[in-house]
Amino acid sequence: MTDDVPTPEASREASSDAAAARDRIFLVVVDATEEMRGALRFACRRARRTDGRVALLYVMEPADFQHWMAVEERMRDERREEAERVLQGLAADVNALTGKMPVLYVREGSPSDEIVKLIEEEPKISILVLGAGTDKKGPGPLVSSIAGKMSGGFPIPITVVPGTLTLEQIDALS
Repeated sequence: MTDDVPTPEASREASSDAAAARDRIFLVVVDATEEMRGALRFACRRARRTDGRVALLYVMEPADFQHWMAVEERMRDERREEAERVLQGLAADVNALTGKMPVLYVREGSPSDEIVKLIEEEPKISILVLGAGTDKKGPGPLVSSIAGKMSGGFPIPITVVPGTLTLEQIDALS
């Protein structure tokens, strides 16, 4: 007859696995596309099922108006205010779907560069969730860049949610 009493090491490993699941962060890049909504829904559903969290990254394009520094700063401030407004609205949606407030990030630069930098800085980010566009030109520049060219050396798994999926289909998958 065997004892099914876990050893202290097994208990620590189970606790560690549970803590790792709680620390799992699903990163979604925020933009104005419809496919971002599908990616966000998928990330929220997965985070809720795995006791993880969602992080939202809004990347502002850099200002290229160097003639008048005051005008450039004003434009940057307006873009930052817009980013914060969008993120706050999405944060309420994430909280409703997951029961947890998301982690919010605003960066300025190239989206693919800023995603890589953020992942390097934040080790708890464990999955990048992107939405693929349905345009005949392809899935979109971000998906093409990250899931295509960079995917072999990317530091975390990438989930690409097809833009053709309905919310019901996303719910069934996640």
